[in-house]
Amino acid sequence: MTKSKKLTLSAMFLSIGFVAPFVTGQIPQIGNMLCPTHIPVLLCGLLCGWRCGAAVGFVLPLFRGSLLGFPPLFPNGIAMAFELAVYGGVAGALYARSRWKCLLALYRSLLIAMVGGRIVWGVVRALLSGVGGEPFTWQLFLSGALLLAVPGIVFQLVLIPAVMVALDRTGMVHFQKKLEPAESGACPTAGKS
Repeated sequence: MTKSKKLTLSAMFLSIGFVAPFVTGQIPQIGNMLCPTHIPVLLCGLLCGWRCGAAVGFVLPLFRGSLLGFPPLFPNGIAMAFELAVYGGVAGALYARSRWKCLLALYRSLLIAMVGGRIVWGVVRALLSGVGGEPFTWQLFLSGALLLAVPGIVFQLVLIPAVMVALDRTGMVHFQKKLEPAESGACPTAGKS
């Protein structure tokens, strides 16, 4: 993929991330649970590479917070910037280094990125709570990083692979690698269906 194509796609994912919360914005509880800004960041990392994914992830919440006031820049926007940077960077790096571009590699990359991003979010929130004087307890971490996010995690784990498979079928990306029978350690889902 050329640099100009990566830049164009990154700008598109940044725009989608900026607009996506408006779709669920009428019902804040649903918007908070589905995490609509996470999806374009993860896709950007997977399709454009870890650098673009990390950059879009870091800029997106700061950009939205500065222009719209949501998320509030301190402490939510800053913590979310680091979280989304990890999402895009880790998902892109792990997927790019995967031996096969298959569903197993995709899920592995997504799950590790999600766990890493939530841990980074918790660490940044804890550090910022010392600056802001606002307590950040273990219960708040579990609630924000896991319990309230379960619908969003499930939604992401269904939607992102579906988008990648659809892009593979259109030929825009080569999601799966067709394997020769002699290759060992093959991904069980590899090969076109």
